[in-house]
Amino acid sequence: MFSGKRFVTSGIAEKVPLLLQVIMWDMIDTMDEPKDYLQVFDLSEENGKQKIVHSQEQPEYEKECLFETGTPFLCAKIFVIDDVTHSTMLFNYEY
Repeated sequence: MFSGKRFVTSGIAEKVPLLLQVIMWDMIDTMDEPKDYLQVFDLSEENGKQKIVHSQEQPEYEKECLFETGTPFLCAKIFVIDDVTHSTMLFNYEY
């Protein structure tokens, strides 16, 4: 899972800095848990840093990442969905 081609929607391409996209893909790639087809990322600001909370439902998983960026903070919920042949990153409202 999550080993096929990777795509982003036009909304992600326009509004999410490439650095954040790469970090989210890397958070999926480095998971120790078995992966669910739906990965969820909650992005927010905390103490002047970008916060990403990565989670999935089955098996239950959550990991938090806090770091400084040279870009404005992004507050959003992003899904990454895998359908075996490819994975797509999209905003929750694009689902």
